[in-house]
Amino acid sequence: MQIKISENNGISVCKVDGEIDINTAVEVKKIFDNLIKEKKEKIVINMEKVDYVDSSGLATLVELLKNFRKYGARLKLVSLSNKVKSLFEITKLEKLFDILDKEEEALNTF
Repeated sequence: MQIKISENNGISVCKVDGEIDINTAVEVKKIFDNLIKEKKEKIVINMEKVDYVDSSGLATLVELLKNFRKYGARLKLVSLSNKVKSLFEITKLEKLFDILDKEEEALNTF
C-alpha cells in the first residue's frame, strides 16, 4: 500500500494505491495524522487504485474524518471502485462522507 500526497491550489490530494485493511490501517492513520498535525483544511483522497477495504479500513477512514472535522477541515473521497462504493452504501457511510466520482469534480467543489 502506498499513499502519494501532492498539493493542488491549497488542496491536499492523496492517492492511495493498495488495500486499506487490518494490515495497512495503522500506516494509513500515521500518514494522514501528518496532515492533521499540519491542519490541512481541504483534503481529497483518491481511491481509484483501492480495490479492497475491510472493517479496520472503514474504522480508520471514519476516525480520520472525525479528526479532520475537529478543526473544520473538509474531506472528500473520490474514484471509489464499485466494490468499495457498495461497501460504503451497505454500511450507510456514504451519508457521512462526501463521495464524488472524479478528482477534478472534488477539486472544483471546495
